[in-house]
Amino acid sequence: MAGSSTGTRSTSAVSEMTRDQLADVMSPPGGDVVSPPQGTVSPPQVTTMTSRLEQISVATKDPVVKKGNAGKECKLTANYVRLEVADNKGMYEYEVRFAPPVDSKDARFKIVNQLRETIGPTKTFDGVFLYLPNPLEDEVSELTANHPVDNTEVRVTLSLKHIKKMADARSIQFYNTLFRRIMSILKMVEMNKNFYDPKAGHMVPQHKLEIWPGYVTAVQEYEGGVMLCCDVSHKVLRTQTAYELIKDVLAQKPAEARAAVAKTLLGCIVLTRYNNKSYRVDDIDWEMSPSSTFVDHSGQEKSFVEYYKKHYNITIKDVKQPMLISRAKRKTAEESDIDKLIALVPELCNLTGLTDQMKADFKVMKDVAQFTRVTPNQRQQALLKFIKNVNNSAEASSTLLNWGLKLAPESIQLKGRLITPEKLLLGKNFTFTVNAKADWGRESTNNQMLTAIDLKKWSVVYVTKNEAVAKNFVSLMQKLAPKMGMKVSQPDMTSLPNDRTETYLKAIRDSVNPSVQIVVTIMPTPRDDRYSAVKKLCCVEKPVPSQVINFKTISNEKKVSSVVQKVALQINCKLGGELWGCSIPTDKIGNVMVLGVDVYHDPSRRGSSIAGVVSSTNNTMSKWFSSTVFQAPGQELIDCLKVAFVQALKKYHECNHIWPDKVMVFRDGVGDSQLALSCAYEAAQFQDSFRHISEKYNPGFAFIVVQKRINTRIFFQVGKELDNPPPGTILDHTVTKRDWYDFFLVSQHVGQGTVSPTHYIVVLDALELPVDAVQRITYKLTHMYYNWPGTVRVPAPCQYAHKLAYQVGEHVHNEPSHLLRDRLFYL
Repeated sequence: MAGSSTGTRSTSAVSEMTRDQLADVMSPPGGDVVSPPQGTVSPPQVTTMTSRLEQISVATKDPVVKKGNAGKECKLTANYVRLEVADNKGMYEYEVRFAPPVDSKDARFKIVNQLRETIGPTKTFDGVFLYLPNPLEDEVSELTANHPVDNTEVRVTLSLKHIKKMADARSIQFYNTLFRRIMSILKMVEMNKNFYDPKAGHMVPQHKLEIWPGYVTAVQEYEGGVMLCCDVSHKVLRTQTAYELIKDVLAQKPAEARAAVAKTLLGCIVLTRYNNKSYRVDDIDWEMSPSSTFVDHSGQEKSFVEYYKKHYNITIKDVKQPMLISRAKRKTAEESDIDKLIALVPELCNLTGLTDQMKADFKVMKDVAQFTRVTPNQRQQALLKFIKNVNNSAEASSTLLNWGLKLAPESIQLKGRLITPEKLLLGKNFTFTVNAKADWGRESTNNQMLTAIDLKKWSVVYVTKNEAVAKNFVSLMQKLAPKMGMKVSQPDMTSLPNDRTETYLKAIRDSVNPSVQIVVTIMPTPRDDRYSAVKKLCCVEKPVPSQVINFKTISNEKKVSSVVQKVALQINCKLGGELWGCSIPTDKIGNVMVLGVDVYHDPSRRGSSIAGVVSSTNNTMSKWFSSTVFQAPGQELIDCLKVAFVQALKKYHECNHIWPDKVMVFRDGVGDSQLALSCAYEAAQFQDSFRHISEKYNPGFAFIVVQKRINTRIFFQVGKELDNPPPGTILDHTVTKRDWYDFFLVSQHVGQGTVSPTHYIVVLDALELPVDAVQRITYKLTHMYYNWPGTVRVPAPCQYAHKLAYQVGEHVHNEPSHLLRDRLFYL
């Protein structure tokens, strides 16, 4: 029951895998076979087993290689290290049977440990299967051992079931488990599947924080072989304890004191410094305290106070504080259904992570960033340090070597390509080439917009005390917008006596009529409830584009001109205008329509999801059609998306009087584990939608998954130094997925820290376009997000779909009016 009692981790490296997982991952029928290493006995039985497995072995598919050629070659490296596998090692899987049967898993481990003289020191045992790097003399070995409880004799039968190469892709789970063991050997602390080094922590005393550096590691088979991906990670800990937080909450004397404490603490991750273990707070037991007693593993009853004094020499100060309860995770399906509860003493639990208040504090985030914002050179040094630590640790390196594994001494060297900078089109046929930093703020405000909509009838709503700032905003709009091609008339000005939500809503209802193009509301303070109410009114009840401006952003005289320029650009988009365009060579590839799909999971709708679907309606990718899809609980999302997809196709036809020759869908929010499902179901369903247009209509089609949250980092080699790759850097080989058509693209310029590339996986490709064309169109689309005069991390339709789904899911909670669909009303 005590906080220190977390359940001992088994000595088995694969103790956290179920039997089914092991059988599937490590030893599927027809696996590859290895010959016994030199110096070991190769009995006839093993030879027979080898022959039998060879007969049913399945040929391994070749890797999917899709490489482009366009652009300038550049030298790159990445945070990947080759995992070298010795040829003379293998993985021999034995089924272990006990006679008489032994039910206790702990007793099974102890019995197998007695067989060390026969099976050797290197093994992995999960309670049913035993894995050895070298074969035993016989296919079936009969051994004896003593039961650890009553010392009676137990017959142990080891039967060889499978022989596998360590290089087999399906042994990946074993590799990852092995590296978890190595992290423990290196005295790293596991938190949320990542590992951190408490000895190398950095104190940030002014904010009562401590930052631990650490690593995210994952072994996988890539196009270029088995590699370890290793990235730097940081964990922010607070020096404040859960006990201090409880006292702070109670000091505020809330009406429902216990409910207030629960709201603050439940779901938090805490760290116990005495054993450096992390726990999730699932409950608070107000009846229990450190003076309460529990029965320990030896059957003795003792209090928590006595336990911590004896085991950790810690004296608990407040013996009446409530206890935190954490529900231990069951590691396997075989374990009891009864949850194991762990009681924790609040004063011994440090809180982890930043509060929302801290995240909103610029000073806190700036001071934290000094440690967490890591340059490419620092990342590379951290990776080399990790390799060195593993190789210099006798125990860690021998753990790998015993299984025939070795880490390469340095990260992988690669050749990437740099795509030619993009040309963009502005008003009056003015074109320009995007600069090396991939931003064009000056060009976008010093030239006319591609298509400007004059602002003739508009309304401005503001609080009386902000009247001077509101009038200054209007005069600046009338002065600055015409330079960008947009004429601005005098608006209807509505002054409000107070900033109550109802006052804003009444004023907007009174001012909106069919002739009003947009409503601008200036709010004295940012408030979610008021913002949501205004957006809901303008999107659903009284459909009209709306622009909400925070008073603070237009009250700074030094910055107000640039802010107003950006607001003018946003307003033009909301009116249906276009800011800039890119060139898609239709003579070479035909008419292309692109779609972005992103999903917002709305917690208030009990299991439903809201998808944003945004599609292009012209060839310069400068006009967009937006729709939202509400999914009922239990309904497959893709079925709803088909309706939106057909609507998008019809809108394209309405605007161009032809159907698109090629359709590219960019789908955000799909993880690695869902790729096969996405390919088999989602992509195929999208493709199936074409028959709703015509039985003969069959355009080129691609379904591309966009992943932002990845651990891959790409570095640009400049002599001996490393830098961030410039925008337009493509990497499409070696560290890409073995079985998919995919590539990494760096689309943004990053001056501080390390840039994160975006991973594009083409799960279905019926475009009949060269790889270069797909990569080029993808890069072009990162230039087309109108909220920012520069490139973004994902293609514009994905970013629009995300913004739309978030605004509807977070604020509007209803489907926006169809009258707003042909404009970017949610920017």
